Formats: sequence, C-alpha cells, structure tokens
Amino acid sequence: MSRRNAPHGRTGRPPVTSRAQILDAARRLIDRDGWEKLSIRRLAAELGIGTMTLYHHVRDKEDLLLLLITEYADQVPRPDLPGDPRDRIIATATLIHDALAAWPWAAEVLTADGFVGRLGDSVWVVEAIVAGAIDHGCTPEQAVHVFRHIWYYTVGEILVRAHSARQPADAGRDPLFSGLDESRMPRLVAIGDLWRTLSAQDTYAQGLRALVDGLLAQAVPETTSQAASARQGE
Repeated sequence: MSRRNAPHGRTGRPPVTSRAQILDAARRLIDRDGWEKLSIRRLAAELGIGTMTLYHHVRDKEDLLLLLITEYADQVPRPDLPGDPRDRIIATATLIHDALAAWPWAAEVLTADGFVGRLGDSVWVVEAIVAGAIDHGCTPEQAVHVFRHIWYYTVGEILVRAHSARQPADAGRDPLFSGLDESRMPRLVAIGDLWRTLSAQDTYAQGLRALVDGLLAQAVPETTSQAASARQGE
C-alpha cells in the first residue's frame, strides 16, 4: 500500500467498533481537559480514527454528552424510596445530589434547557419528585415548580462547590470583607473570615429539608385556592 493510500490516524490501535470505546475515550478527555473542550474532532484524534467515522456513532457533541450522562445515570442504583411523599422527595433529591457531586461537569451540561427531558429511563428521578409532590396534595403545575426549585438548589450547590474547589491554593487568603466600611456594613465586617468557615460546611441536607417543607407548605390544592378566590370575589 502506498503512503498516499495508507489509512490516517494512530498506528498500532485496533479500529473502534463499539460505543463503549467511544464513551470511554470521551470520559478520558473530559477528565483531562474539561467537558467544554470536548469536540468530535478531538475525540476522533484521541481514538485515532477519522471524524466522519465517529459521526457514524454520534451526531454531535450534544449527543455525545447526553450518551455519557445517560450511561452514568443508568449505573446509579435505584433504591427503595420511602412511602411518605415528603420523605420520598428528599430521598430522591439527595440521590441526584450525590450522583452529580461525583460528576459535577454533568450538572453544568444538564442546566441547558431540554437536557433533563432527554434522559430516557433515568428520568424516573423527576417522576419520583413530581409524583411525591402530587401525592402530598400539590397540583401538577405546583409539582413541576417543586421539582424546578429543588433542581436549581441542587445544581447550584454542586456547581458552586466544584468551582470553588478549582480555585488556586492561595486564593482567598486576604481577610474577607476587610475593605468594607464598618459604619455601613457592620454585620459583614463583624462576621469576617467566619464566612469562609461557614461556607465550607456541607449544609445541603439541612437546606433541602427546609426548602421542601417550605415548598410543600405553600402548595395549596387548586380546588382550595379556587374556592378562596371565589369567596374573595363575592
């Protein structure tokens, strides 16, 4: 075979024949360089194949990320959930939190509109929270809002901690709030570096319980709210 007709790519590697090989290589790239730098071209180079060959397996970067997240989500054990609706919501949210804490880049991807609804069978966690809210007495609309608030709180907590962990070791050495005018911001100046200590504490579970209790307390069944509105209009 002439050099002109020789196949391109890395030598000494068997051809890629499975989706598992592709996803494994994508995970290596993400772990090494971050998910933002993942691309079909870079993945093809990592595998030693042509870009067009890779397109036979995945449509684009979004499709690739969804495959990775779905595969990971499918590996998360599905526990027996509590019968009490409130406890069921909290247990499911905690499961989501713990899974994303181990793979925080997935939380960033899932913040994009539409990704959660494309998780296939793994969307059972959404069903569990929505169903728990409805079983507690929420309307379907209220249940969706319950999930959304829990989702935003959970993803936000994951991303803040992940981004904080990537800060340089010498970041945050200057006294906190030291430049503030104490006459205008007395509370913050008094708290000072205690803020850093408190921020480092893991209070997700405590905050989740308070959030769920508050959301469920505000979720009034539609028939009740309609009756109240009717009485006010009389």
